[in-house]
Amino acid sequence: MGRFFNLDSPLMTFLSKMADLMILNLLTLLCCLPIITAGDAMTALYYMTIKMVKNEECYIVKGYFKSFKENFKQATIIWLIALVVGIIFAGDFMILRNSTVSFVKVIMVLITIVAVIYLFTMIYIFPVLSRFENTVKNTIRNSFLMSVLNLPKTILLIIINLIPTVLLLVTLQAMPLLILFGFSVPAYVASMLFVKIFKRFEPEEEEETSDELETLSFIREEEEEKQKALRENAQAEQDIQTGENAEDAPSAQTEEITELQDNE
Repeated sequence: MGRFFNLDSPLMTFLSKMADLMILNLLTLLCCLPIITAGDAMTALYYMTIKMVKNEECYIVKGYFKSFKENFKQATIIWLIALVVGIIFAGDFMILRNSTVSFVKVIMVLITIVAVIYLFTMIYIFPVLSRFENTVKNTIRNSFLMSVLNLPKTILLIIINLIPTVLLLVTLQAMPLLILFGFSVPAYVASMLFVKIFKRFEPEEEEETSDELETLSFIREEEEEKQKALRENAQAEQDIQTGENAEDAPSAQTEEITELQDNE
């Protein structure tokens, strides 16, 4: 029985993680209340959930507000742009729905395509911002490119993020659950996918490995040069000895001939 309540037991690990997710959810709700900071709140949420998935040690509250502070400017700019674009899309759909223009269907198709691009980008933008340092422009561009390069995962991420909304539409009794876990649990599940997606764009370990390989290669080349120099020196000494032996041989023959002549 004691094993179940051991701090390292699966049960206690699960309960600890759920407590962390509950704290993160309440922090996110609190920071989303001033609508202008909602983007930064989501960035900080993903900053922490990605760390949790990667098992990186970090204090929940301290880590959350660390990200909130560091990404405040960019996250707020991106959020305001996204908010304005979203309002424009909503307005366009409302106007076109009641429009009698003959080519309204063509316009609707075009706006729908742009709206899908917008949705794909928004799914990635705050997780990308939480993990990578870049300009606002490049963050938006990279978010869209990642969404296209990982299309199946992007569709799955959209479904994950829609689950709380669907639950709320199905029953209002889900409200207490959503207040405690409505943001953090979907973000945590999505972070499992983001960790895999971002892995190919995080070259730090590869660079370290390549540096190590370059270092090993350099050392290997030095050793080869030393061995080559030793072989050349050994060959030179051998040639010198061979030359000396060759010079000694004729002199020995000359001495033998001289001795023979003397005997005669």
